Amino acid sequence: MTRSRRLLVLAVAVLLLGGLAAALVLRAAARAQQTREGDPTVAAGRVTLGPQARLAFLNGAKGPHAGALVSVPGQDPEGDRTASGLTCRRFHAAAGIGVCLNSSPGALAQDNKALIVDADLRTLHGFPLAGTPSRARVSPTGHFAAWTVFVSGESYGAAFFSTRTTIVDTRTWAVEPDLEKFSIVLDGRPYGSGDVNFWGVTFSKDDDTFYATLGTGGQTYLVKGSIARRTVTTLARNVECPSLSPDETRVAYKKRVTRGASLWREHVLDLRTLREQPLAEKRSVDDQALWLDDRTVAYAMPTEGAPDTTDLWTVPADGSGTPRILTPSASSPTRLG
Repeated sequence: MTRSRRLLVLAVAVLLLGGLAAALVLRAAARAQQTREGDPTVAAGRVTLGPQARLAFLNGAKGPHAGALVSVPGQDPEGDRTASGLTCRRFHAAAGIGVCLNSSPGALAQDNKALIVDADLRTLHGFPLAGTPSRARVSPTGHFAAWTVFVSGESYGAAFFSTRTTIVDTRTWAVEPDLEKFSIVLDGRPYGSGDVNFWGVTFSKDDDTFYATLGTGGQTYLVKGSIARRTVTTLARNVECPSLSPDETRVAYKKRVTRGASLWREHVLDLRTLREQPLAEKRSVDDQALWLDDRTVAYAMPTEGAPDTTDLWTVPADGSGTPRILTPSASSPTRLG
């Protein structure tokens, strides 16, 4: 082959490769555009935490309102979203009080904060966080808020992780900075260990009782705690991220079903009999579920094909039925009203 012919062949190859690359870029852009066009409609507006028949959650849809707290009609969760100016990594609210766990880039590291907000989303108090936001809950009365952060490790499935769980009184701003300081009764005996971790608080209506997960010795436990007495007592094993039902008779939780792996199955535990019921959702759920009512729980699942986004799903709390999607591109649901 002559030199001129070789140059011609090379030029043709470059053109073909360039055309292929351009086609791939255009195809990717088209797919991204389709995703954007398929997202729910989101528009700025007034979002409040007052009593109303609405559902609030964090918006995961692409666009200027990504991460914003939004609300939708309770009877139309896939409807148009009203977006607030509040952005969070985790959120929960009750009785007109909200807790927003935020994370933003700082000069040397992530700037992590917990913001307590009123019904109009005005900040009442802020607290620095010792790590990456993980779980957040407000008591039914609005008098207490709790949050969990990862101090090291980035998931509950990691071989090594450390958490810190804080409870704050939203009336006095008195803080219990670390549940690890509470007295522990495990299997009927006082217990102490250097590997204790707590996470996933859920509150009773009595402004004292709470439930949470205790991790120690390679095991996880459901604990019942008292804020006033600063004590926790184990109730059952293999319970993570409990969520107390509105009638306070059951907790929904994730149960590890594959040892040594991040594979959990959603269950409901009867607090009187300690009998557990696996739910119809058979995929691995890594979330603290929310009770929409006494019969239904909601939880976040990674969006298919987009692992950095989640959708909200629901399933009956008695083990019947099948999972169904509640609303796409969403996380941290909260019932308003």
